[in-house]
Amino acid sequence: MRKKFITASLLCFFIMHALGQSQKKISTTLLAQYNHTFYDRTIGNNPWSMGLGIQALLNNKTRFKPTIEITGDTYLASDKVQRINIDYTPVDDVQGMVNVLAGASYCPGDNVYLSLVAGPSFIGLHTYFGIKPSFGFYFSKTKRWTGKISFINVFNRDKFTHEDFGSLSVALGLRLF
Repeated sequence: MRKKFITASLLCFFIMHALGQSQKKISTTLLAQYNHTFYDRTIGNNPWSMGLGIQALLNNKTRFKPTIEITGDTYLASDKVQRINIDYTPVDDVQGMVNVLAGASYCPGDNVYLSLVAGPSFIGLHTYFGIKPSFGFYFSKTKRWTGKISFINVFNRDKFTHEDFGSLSVALGLRLF
């Protein structure tokens, strides 16, 4: 998990540096987020998390804008109960999650946007497919601060039962450039 977090952090740093070369075409936002787990096989071991992320948006002349989003979350709370499958193997807990997602954002107005991103979600040593639809808004016309409400769904998170993982994410972001 640490290797994936370090890799994602370095990727964020390099993307921020690379995107900083063309400030007019790309806008990048640093996000702090809280996630509340809605469903998971081990929901007692991962009821909520906190994390950081970065979102990059290609500013073009249309209302649809390509976007990428990289987030990393750590689950701090747990009921400390070991869940076991019917074959007596332990159920993997979600201790942390890294998402590397890409998609599009639609801006129907000046201060609101909708986005849908998808891609790999890394939980523990496993890679899953995840989607994240979002509703975002800007607090002012300068678009310096943003708020975002998202739903994260990771498909087939539990390898034994093939149950999904789902959480609600609330994020506050600061535009870097």
